[in-house]
This record gives sequence, structure tokens and C-alpha cells, in this order.
Amino acid sequence: MISTHDARCLMHIELTEMLRCPEAHREEMLVLSTGEVRDRMVRSGLVGCPVCHKEYPISRGIVNFRRSRERVSSDRTSGPRVAYTPPSPLPSADAANLQALLELSGPGGYVVLIGSAVRQAPRLSSLMEGVHFVGVNAPVEMEEQAMLSLLYANEKVPLRSSVARGVVVGADLAISSWLVEAHRVLLRGRRFVVENEEPELPIGLLKLAAEHGLWVGEKR
Repeated sequence: MISTHDARCLMHIELTEMLRCPEAHREEMLVLSTGEVRDRMVRSGLVGCPVCHKEYPISRGIVNFRRSRERVSSDRTSGPRVAYTPPSPLPSADAANLQALLELSGPGGYVVLIGSAVRQAPRLSSLMEGVHFVGVNAPVEMEEQAMLSLLYANEKVPLRSSVARGVVVGADLAISSWLVEAHRVLLRGRRFVVENEEPELPIGLLKLAAEHGLWVGEKR
């Protein structure tokens, strides 16, 4: 099992407390062991689970929670990158509109972006100063930035329950399993945005609007 040495060098120390192992057991804070650290951003290392003792690699600043041994580095060096094309045009899913829909007042906390929605992080960060973004299964060209931490996962958002001030689920992952996970990590009373007007939503969401390719609700 990895040790707690260098745990305070985490790229965003608060995010360590938010991470959880995707295996089916109680939520417990993960332990970080750093390799390369640059400007307080972890570029390589491991995070380990004190419950099941699984370890997950950090490569190029991205934490890989996939159950397979696939590494982030191989994802990024396996050939030319193909430009992402969303399933349908989403003209209203721009940063200014998303900022208004998320209805966040003041800095601090985390907004979770899933799938193609991670593309909005740079623009959203310029409008929402002081908010940190967590991107799950981002498009391949996205890279970790000072305001954006990236995670790869198979089927669960590797964050503890009820930690996010807002979530946006991209059209490419607007399916039941990811929507359930997005709901789980969202704080009660916070906004839930999906790039799909008719998603298969979990219970516990109050619908606020559905138009222009977006569904917007609030966690009860």
C-alpha cells in the first residue's frame, strides 16, 4: 500500500478529500503518493484506496480510475486525434449560458463536467473565478490546467457523494448510468445540466427547463 509521504504536494489538496475509489465499498479518503510535481500540480504518481488497497496511476496530471490497466499516456500517444463531433448541434450550450444555468454565486467549491462538457472548462473558468472544475472522461485533446483536474473512469464518477456545486453532463455521456452518478455527487439544492432535452434521469431532480438541447434541474 502506498504511504502518505508527500501528500501535501497534491495539485489541489482539497481535491484529495473529494476523491473516492470506484469499487463497491464504503467511501474513504484516498491516499496520494507523488512522483513528479510541477507548480503544485501532480504530474505523476499514485492514489491508493485504504479499504480495498487498489492503486490508480496519475500520468500527465490525469488520474486514471479505469479498472483496466490502460494508461492515460497510451491514450494520448496512440495515433492522430480525431476531432470530436457531438451527436447533435447544441448552440445554447455555450459557457455564458451554462454559467447562468448553474446559478453559482461566489467563488469556491467544485463543478463537475462529464464527457464532452469538459470542453467548456476554460471558458467557464474565465466567467467563474475561484471555482475549480473536475473533468471526467474528457475529450482526448483536453489537458489538465490550473483550474481543471481530469479523471478517467469506467462507469462511476470517482468523487464522494454530495461534493459538487454543479454538474454538467455532455451529450456523449448523457445516459442513465452517468446521470445517476452525476446526481450522486451533486449537493442538494444545486443545478444539474444535461446536453439532452429528454434524458433518462434519476429520481430526486426538480425539472426547471428543457429547451435548445439542454435539460436543467435541481437536486431535491
